[in-house]
Amino acid sequence: MRKSLVLLFVLALLVGVSSADGHLKPVKLQLQWVAQSQFAGYFAAVDLGFYNDEGLDVTILEGAVEIVPQQVVASGGAEFGLAWVPKVLESNEQGVNLVNIAQVFQRSGTLEVSFVDTGIESVEDFRGMRIGTWGFGNEHELFAAMRAADIDPENPDDVTVVQQPFDMSLLLNGELDAAEAMTYNEYAQVLEAVNPDTGELYQPEDLNVIDFNDVGTAMLQDHVFVNADWLAEEGNAEIAVAFLKASFRGWIHCRENPDECVGIVLDNGSTLGESHQTWQLNEISKLIWPSPAGIGIMDADLWAQTVAISLEAQVISEEPSMDAYRSDLAQAAIDALAMDGHDVMGEDWQPVEVVLRPGGE
Repeated sequence: MRKSLVLLFVLALLVGVSSADGHLKPVKLQLQWVAQSQFAGYFAAVDLGFYNDEGLDVTILEGAVEIVPQQVVASGGAEFGLAWVPKVLESNEQGVNLVNIAQVFQRSGTLEVSFVDTGIESVEDFRGMRIGTWGFGNEHELFAAMRAADIDPENPDDVTVVQQPFDMSLLLNGELDAAEAMTYNEYAQVLEAVNPDTGELYQPEDLNVIDFNDVGTAMLQDHVFVNADWLAEEGNAEIAVAFLKASFRGWIHCRENPDECVGIVLDNGSTLGESHQTWQLNEISKLIWPSPAGIGIMDADLWAQTVAISLEAQVISEEPSMDAYRSDLAQAAIDALAMDGHDVMGEDWQPVEVVLRPGGE
């Protein structure tokens, strides 16, 4: 039945979703964190009028440590939210009814980073080491990797797991042997720091990096979700498609105009510097592009892997329902974009080389 709705959604987009009196439909998007290039596509869609083109007036709500996007959307504080997949699966098992409508990130951005002199070159080398993680649901890829290497993350005789702050200070001051990092943020923080032995910035060759995509325990991360009850109300599926179309257009624009989008992020109040945000957008684009089936379309194998690790880590106790995600709305959005001549797969996109400056300035 969903396939039969795709053409209707595409046609509906041609006339937009504005109200009968021509006013834009107000909706809110809850971010996971503060303004940064991780969310550049959405800021660009607001600033460049892409949401307005679809009949929407979108307000972006920034995140914070104490803000849980799942709770905000479930309570009606926002129509759309962004989060990592296992966190939404956990929230659903606790009684809310959220649905993934667009898997924007096609790959995980999680790393474990160490200095070369620690000798950590594989997960097996974590044994007996001090290994950092942020916790708060960010540890599952790491713990699954350790269990696969026969290291029990809950056994201090195997490994010392340290809850680190959301920065790389403990790695830089020698309190950790390896620290959790995102490709687009904390990894760059190390490369923006001065190596006291050389007086110059640290270089990639000073570091060993374990990428959980390579290890095989990567989990799906940033995606757009909504309250399924809201989505079932008349007219809201069309609003969702319009939102996705404009959001995807924003990400396509940032792929093709990264400098402009970094400027938009900075203008929206980012506290991080220009070189850091340029690095971040370049790394975020690596997580999105290429999108083999089109931006926002779920990779069923990675969904299954994410669910399997969530079960193993006891994030959830049973398989999520078949309705935990749907791709028909994203498909309608990318079909409409393709009709307008937009490249929704990004197969030819190539990352650029970004020069980081001290402190990311």
